[in-house]
Amino acid sequence: MEACKIKNLYDLSASLAGDFLAELTYPWEALDHISEWVKKIGPTLDEDIYEKRGEDIWVAKSAKIYPTATLTGPLIIGEDTEVRPGAFIRGSAIIGDHCVIGNSTEIKNDIIFDHVQVPHYNYVGDSVLGTYSHMGAGSITSNVKADKTHVVVKCDGEEIDTGRKKFGAMLGDHVEVGCNTVLNPGTVVGRNTNIYPVSMVRGVVPADSIYKNKTTVEIVPKNK
Repeated sequence: MEACKIKNLYDLSASLAGDFLAELTYPWEALDHISEWVKKIGPTLDEDIYEKRGEDIWVAKSAKIYPTATLTGPLIIGEDTEVRPGAFIRGSAIIGDHCVIGNSTEIKNDIIFDHVQVPHYNYVGDSVLGTYSHMGAGSITSNVKADKTHVVVKCDGEEIDTGRKKFGAMLGDHVEVGCNTVLNPGTVVGRNTNIYPVSMVRGVVPADSIYKNKTTVEIVPKNK
């Protein structure tokens, strides 16, 4: 399960949740505690940089929030982040610096590192997105199995029952997700990996790969 460990997926200096994540082994272990972490660090944020915009909502003064976006706490939005028209942030979210939350995009119970883009018609729920990751237009995280049972992460012959019925995707740093892709519950994508458009992804995708999905799943190493 080494590929699924936080230390192998994320640059923890690129998120306000870095110290919190450093205490854990796997990123999905954070999902039950995002709200309490926001409530803990929110009041400590620099008032010259952040302003309180509602109950348990802190937004950087340099962030651009369009009037038709909906913000629900607990929530932190970082510096120079843009939240576009019609975006729906349902709370329990830490959104980093220099991010884009796009038109009609929905965010719920997420840690979104700095420089992440979910810019067009995305749903991101119960997920952790590493720095410089990008989800193409229409790509979503599917966070509940059809049979409503616990999500199990499977990798290298090992299985971990996460104990969660809601689990979206764990994207490592610099992951590129193609348009109209579905990331199924329990998906973990390693750093520097590209997902082809219109893919259906499940399981653990290795770092430095290209995920090709036509009639069958094909994963190939990137050329060094």
